[in-house]
Amino acid sequence: MSSAYVTTGTLVAAALAAGLLTAPTAGAAGTTGATGADAGVRIHDIQGTTRVSPLAGKQVTEVPGVVTAVRAFGSARGFWFQDPHPDRDAATSEAVFVFTGATTPSVTVGDAVLVSATVSEYYPGGEAAGLQSVTQLTKATWTVTSSGNALPAAVELNARTLPTRYAPTSRDGHDSSIEKLRLNPNRYALDRFESLEGMRVSVKDAPVTGATSSHKDLWVTADPRHHRTARGGVLYSSYADPNAARVKISSLIPFAQRPFPVANVGDELTGTTAGPLDYDNYGGYTLQATELGTLTDRGLKRETTRRQRDGELAVATYNVENLSPKNPQEKFDRLASALVTNLAAPDIVALEEVQDDNGTTNDGTVDASATLKKLTDAVAKAGGPRYEWRQIDPVDGKDGGQPGGNIRTAFLFNPARVSFTDIAGGGSTTPVDVVRDHGRAALTASPGRVDPANAAWENSRKPLAGQFTFRGERVFVIANHFNSKGGDQGVDSRFQPPARTSEAQRGKQAAVVNAFVKRILAADRKANVIVAGDLNDYQFSPALRALTSGEVLTDQVGLLPAKERYGYVYQGNSQVLDHILTSPAMNGKVSGKAGGKASRTGRTDYDIVHINAEFADQASDHDPQVLRWAPRG
Repeated sequence: MSSAYVTTGTLVAAALAAGLLTAPTAGAAGTTGATGADAGVRIHDIQGTTRVSPLAGKQVTEVPGVVTAVRAFGSARGFWFQDPHPDRDAATSEAVFVFTGATTPSVTVGDAVLVSATVSEYYPGGEAAGLQSVTQLTKATWTVTSSGNALPAAVELNARTLPTRYAPTSRDGHDSSIEKLRLNPNRYALDRFESLEGMRVSVKDAPVTGATSSHKDLWVTADPRHHRTARGGVLYSSYADPNAARVKISSLIPFAQRPFPVANVGDELTGTTAGPLDYDNYGGYTLQATELGTLTDRGLKRETTRRQRDGELAVATYNVENLSPKNPQEKFDRLASALVTNLAAPDIVALEEVQDDNGTTNDGTVDASATLKKLTDAVAKAGGPRYEWRQIDPVDGKDGGQPGGNIRTAFLFNPARVSFTDIAGGGSTTPVDVVRDHGRAALTASPGRVDPANAAWENSRKPLAGQFTFRGERVFVIANHFNSKGGDQGVDSRFQPPARTSEAQRGKQAAVVNAFVKRILAADRKANVIVAGDLNDYQFSPALRALTSGEVLTDQVGLLPAKERYGYVYQGNSQVLDHILTSPAMNGKVSGKAGGKASRTGRTDYDIVHINAEFADQASDHDPQVLRWAPRG
């Protein structure tokens, strides 16, 4: 026997004599054994007071507990068992997951077991992904000593049991792990979750803050009074407060027995939802439900914005999520219906994530004419305008996104209401510039790409600039899709504060666009400039500060009531990724502080139209936005 093997078997007889154990009964496969002992290695010894087990890599034997849940599907099968006799240390979990791989374990909820196994730490996505580790037992054998035992009471997650402060900060610097710090569950929510890893937890009457996904999970908040949006979500409004009471809900109940609820944001899981607290591959602490509350539909409706008046120019931005002719016609029809009805047929639409004509087939195709024709045909069929489009094909494989897809930004416009000024000379690698034309700013190419050779756009979409005319006014629109957050450490990372490595590139991209807007305004300080698109960052981020630097642009998001500042939902957080920004002249002010009064009383009227992000049934994962602007005179 290895010197690392920790035994409890020698304690069984004494424990039986003392009345601390139930007499052994027939167990799995006819085996017998004891239910455990009050001395020796217990689950709380395995879990320890930090995020990693002090016994990691070692073997333990005859660890006692009661089976609380079984995962009998997928390649990560196993069971959770919990010690019904906890210690007095709030930092130590009393439960752990026994991993059995693709083999369904021969145990039943309520079985008292003695487990012998190797202690290990599992990092979802690999250790380099930066997520929390999950302490688990592998290469396990076990003995069932009795069945039908009562389960330990679930710890209710609520505003009283979850601190509002989210995470400790590493003592060793920005890039250091917190996993060796002693847990402080009364101070930090992330520590509270970790101290309950594997244990039975519950939520009651929990509002849904993240709609049911294709993976059959949803997000709720255990603190219904904290940072709620106008439509029932929770608002992510600063790095310091990622809404600590968010919990993901998955189900261990067979779907044939109990279908997983199809919920939208603002719905409620009424009653009690309970099960072991897990941490999964997509990040986030997850309640693996063995008991599911009843879905209460709160009747969330898709919004419809008002139609622009004759004297108003309506400009929208919409991320259409990897649109290509390979998508089913239903997606094109739903996008078209949204443009015609929910967005009231905007005069100009900045599109993001338009793929080439054969989608992810990686054969060198870059043309997107078929994609855009299929969309504009669907709009016309839905009763909308016969949109025209302008775009520039990217260099194959240079703009990021799905391999082979060649996503890009593009303009749709309604020629019956606004004219596009075509100026030859634009190309995938040719930069557009600004000149003075009869005292006004003009582009050297329209459409044209903004500084496409700049290193800021490496493996990322290049901004597309277009010159339009509306009622005699020149309007410059810059469509954007900044680099994604891929590679960033999550808010629940074991590295605190988490590193947002992608932020640096977005900051450089924002500086390039800001400099281009300044060139337009240097040519004409009264120029009408709109910067729109999926900027992949928050209104409070360094990238948005760089984009608005010098007071040349006003982010319209910041002029909305706080509870309405969102258009995307991620891990149960309602947040901002898409933006429309305007130059001073469009806000009725061309000197001094940009922005002037709030948009509702100025010359601009801005709306985030909630039709996708809060719903289980989505045409895209982004909500579109629309800006209405009335030129002076």
